Amino acid sequence: MVISNILYGSFLENPFLKFLFIVFVFYILSRIVQLVILGNIRRLTKKTKTKLDDLVVDAIKKPLLRFLALIGVKIAVNVLPLSEKVLSVFHHIINSLLMFVVVLLMIKLMDILINVWGKNWAKKTESSLDDDILPLLHKTSHVVLMTVGAFFILGEWNVDVTGLLAGVGIAGLAIGFAVKDSLANIFGGISIILDKALKVNDVIKLDNGSTGTIADIGLRSTKIRTWNNELLIIPNGTLANSTIQNYKKPDLSVRTEVSFGVEYGSDIDKVKDLVEKTLKKVPKVMKTNKDKPIQVLFLNMGDSALEFKARFWVKNYGDKFSTKIRATEDIYKALTKSKIGIPFPTRTVFLKKE
Repeated sequence: MVISNILYGSFLENPFLKFLFIVFVFYILSRIVQLVILGNIRRLTKKTKTKLDDLVVDAIKKPLLRFLALIGVKIAVNVLPLSEKVLSVFHHIINSLLMFVVVLLMIKLMDILINVWGKNWAKKTESSLDDDILPLLHKTSHVVLMTVGAFFILGEWNVDVTGLLAGVGIAGLAIGFAVKDSLANIFGGISIILDKALKVNDVIKLDNGSTGTIADIGLRSTKIRTWNNELLIIPNGTLANSTIQNYKKPDLSVRTEVSFGVEYGSDIDKVKDLVEKTLKKVPKVMKTNKDKPIQVLFLNMGDSALEFKARFWVKNYGDKFSTKIRATEDIYKALTKSKIGIPFPTRTVFLKKE
């Protein structure tokens, strides 16, 4: 009993032993957290369908242990026989390390979120944009978090960061003006993907009349392969601000037209009935859809002909051109076979004798 009191008394009187004891207690506490609390949470996350919670638990394990260890050191250092100035320096160092551990944890969590989101996004798009933008997002998040952490650490050491913030703001504006076109292209590509207005293999028509198939949507530009097998490379910023006709939206069907004229004196009802029956025999023309009917319209009494327009729908936009060619040929043959004249343009000239 006397020996234990002596040992206990000497233990309490020795500040270095107190320091080691407090650090040891927090080490035991960190092991309990790791094995018991995080272990039970890990077993629960294994039962869920998503892997996000498993990745989060694995990511916070080591940073949490380091955080608890630093808290133990922060508390234990107060029992050491140090001057207030030295003790203050120790607290600043430990607080800085705590902030550094938190920043590293935030970077890990941000990487996990970006990777999980990126995989889900990559499944929905065939473009290479996700291959370009995910590394960019990783680097951007790292720089932002490390910059914020650096400002907090400088603030811990009583460094006035007002001037630094102003300098960073001015530098940011300068960089923004210097790369505004590149940023416009990057955000344009992101908006194209997020809006789901365009995707790889869509057939589009630009407001300048260019038509082709989207080969790839990249981080800065979109590649379009034209019908003549030419590759158009358009900046995403320009594409995002353009009027685009997408032949795949809302579905694959497309309407086409054939204009023709017959001579004056022709029976317009006979012409309309004949052309409609002819179009119904053309392959790939939609014939029974009430919302997309075949129409033969008498539009104008022109200078030298009665002007008609035949409208019909094709199931797939890829068959539009060939079907229009076939329909034009069949309409001409049907009119010729039925003895319905297709006049040449004529002009009547009156000569006046003096």
